[in-house]
Amino acid sequence: MSSLVPTPLRFQPVFRRYIWGGRRLSTILGKTIDDGDDYAESWEVVDHGKDQSVVLAGPLAGKTLGELVAGHREWLLGPDSEATSFPLLLKYLDCNRDLSVQVHPDDRRAALLDPPDLGKTEAWCIVDAEPGAQVYAGLRNGVDRAALHHAITDGDVRGVLDCLHSFDPQIGDCLFIPAGVVHALGAGLLVAEIQQASDTTYRLFDWNRFDSSGQPRQLHVDKGLDATDFEFGPVSPSKPIATADPRVELLVDCDKFSLRRIELQGDELKVGGDGRFHLLTVLNGRVEIGGDLTGEPLGRGQTALMPAAGAFDLASRGRAVLLEAMPPN
Repeated sequence: MSSLVPTPLRFQPVFRRYIWGGRRLSTILGKTIDDGDDYAESWEVVDHGKDQSVVLAGPLAGKTLGELVAGHREWLLGPDSEATSFPLLLKYLDCNRDLSVQVHPDDRRAALLDPPDLGKTEAWCIVDAEPGAQVYAGLRNGVDRAALHHAITDGDVRGVLDCLHSFDPQIGDCLFIPAGVVHALGAGLLVAEIQQASDTTYRLFDWNRFDSSGQPRQLHVDKGLDATDFEFGPVSPSKPIATADPRVELLVDCDKFSLRRIELQGDELKVGGDGRFHLLTVLNGRVEIGGDLTGEPLGRGQTALMPAAGAFDLASRGRAVLLEAMPPN
């Protein structure tokens, strides 16, 4: 067992720039980014190959998350974890334009890739939504492989839309998207996402867009259709489930992660102490975490990782809303 004192870990975000990004990672979430209007994703906590979160403060400053797993696995992940890398990835997405229609493989299919990867089951929480913004989540009832393939290969935007279940999301909505479910985030959404630590995506359709060099963006139609679960059907927002603490509600509980929403009103709450790591990200307000070596409260759009070896006190001076992700029981 590591001799490290349990302290919250804060990391430098890893930014991704894509054609569908914008500036709201800065204007709404307060992140420091350079010039440009294509900042699409802020990877808050990641251990995936060369993509690595780096600790900001304390005796572990400069260490990558992968190094912590390798050197202090039980301290970080818990005595019952068999993971050899950090299993979850937490990110924010600024959808300034429609994302591609895509699907992710499950663990079995992803393990056959070169190099092997995890599957990608994920959940979204809507942080901000412009009027008319759409979520595309799951296929409409009765849509089969032949129908979806025909719409995609015809380049028929209307036909693809007719295959997808869609709705106007509200701020606070949470959607659970298992591997194999076809989906797309629409323009005007700002989203917090928790997922397996995978970057494997099959792009089925990209609205007939072209990349910066004037070429159609690459599609992975056959692989994507092979990975699609045509029996799953439409996805609607999850219904929160009350817990023993009225400030905490369960949003998702699956075999990859549990996701809870916490709302504090100038009070305190203890997190952890159950042999699992806990990821916290703030959707609104500010939260102080006991033992935080940065000396700064956790503000909107900021994230901290609580090692499994400790329990930590949260305190808010006003209203604060957080997401808490952890391994399943």
